This record gives sequence, C-alpha cells and structure tokens, in this order.
Amino acid sequence: MNPKIKCLIVDDEPLAREIIENYIARIDQLELVKSCANALEAFHSITNSDIDLIFLDIQMPNLTGIDFLKDIQPIPNVIFTTAYSDYAVDAFNLEAIDYLLKPIEFSRFLKAINKVLKLSKKDTTKTNTFETNNANILSDYNTTFIYLKVEKQMQKIFLKDILYIESLKNYIKVKTLEREIIAYKSISHMESILPVSKFLRVHRSFIIAIDHINSFSTSEIELRGLKIPVGRNYKSIVKETLGYF
Repeated sequence: MNPKIKCLIVDDEPLAREIIENYIARIDQLELVKSCANALEAFHSITNSDIDLIFLDIQMPNLTGIDFLKDIQPIPNVIFTTAYSDYAVDAFNLEAIDYLLKPIEFSRFLKAINKVLKLSKKDTTKTNTFETNNANILSDYNTTFIYLKVEKQMQKIFLKDILYIESLKNYIKVKTLEREIIAYKSISHMESILPVSKFLRVHRSFIIAIDHINSFSTSEIELRGLKIPVGRNYKSIVKETLGYF
C-alpha cells in the first residue's frame, strides 16, 4: 500500500479552508497535516513536517502565495486555490500541478488530485512520460523536444542535442551541442520528465545525456571534452546504469 500524500492548506479564508479540508477527508490517499490561515504560519509547518502537496491561496495578507512559494526550497507539489484567474501564468512558471478557481467543486478538485496521483505513481515506478503542457512525445527520439521558458520566450530544445543539465539554485543551465540556456526550472523537475534510458542524474547538480558519454570513472564523466563530477550518493546508480568501473 502506497503511503498517503501529506497535505498542507494555506488560505486566509476560514470557509475556503473548511471546504478543502472536507474534500481531503473524502479521499483515502490524502492526509491533512495542517490547515494554515497565512503564509507565515505555513512556513513553520513546512519546516517541521514532511509535506507532499500544498493547497495554496494567492491573495493573502502580509505575504502572497506566489511569494511564499518562491521562498521555500525544495518546492512541494502545489495546487493553487484562488478566486483570481490573473495569476495562471505565474502558477505555470512555478510548476504548479493545477490552478483551481473558487468556488471549487469537488469534481474539479478530484481532477486535480488525479494529476497528483499520476505524478506520484510515475515517481514510484520510475516511468518517465513527459508532462503534456511541457513536452511533445514522438515515436522518434531524434525529433523529441521540450520547451523551456528563457526570459520571455518559450524555446524549443531537442533532447538529442542536450549534453548535460546543471542546477543553479532556482534555475538550470542546459548545455547543448551548440548553446547554453538558462531557464527557471528545478533540476528535480527536469529529472522527472526526461527519459531514464537517455538521461542520468550523476550528481545533485548534474544530469547527463548517456548518448554523449565519451568515458567515465568513479569520480567523473566526460562528455565531448566536458568533465562532469559524479556525486558520492550517485555512484551506485552510475555503476548500475553504465557498468562496472
């Protein structure tokens, strides 16, 4: 039996919190850890509890839900619950699972939870299907691509061209055969959407493209003349994937 998804509600409206609390109680796979009236209260819960999913309002006193999310690392899965449609783009940029407009009907809430459950199942089984709003899956890997937001444009990147991805705190650097791209994404998000047969996490800060490996050892991997360190905690998976050192 899979462990329950631990949930946190952050909303300054008592009635809104009560509705979400009721919805959570109706779904066996969810467990409510805390219901918070503001973002400052939620910081304490994030720090002292393992939270898998946040139901987050946006317009709150002192600190908005958007600013709250930017201040926590790592960011759990998030479903925005708001009366305002104006922040949908911001929610997309923060990799929210869904964006629910109040008043929230249970059928719409359940649809959002199904997305979370599918994502959880994907992480558990290590399957790597691309998110439909962020990638196009084609039968030929050579033509498969993703879009990343770079400044104010969505740029197409073919997976076959990627050499490695490096974490830069809240950003990533994607090194391709011809260019470097800086995008507002987490390396964990990229790991979840890239095919495991083609990409390998070798360090907390690096994902490498297996097809571009020239050589490797217990401490580093060489990709077309570029040397990438192998993290201590990743040596076993590198050995298992690439073979014995």
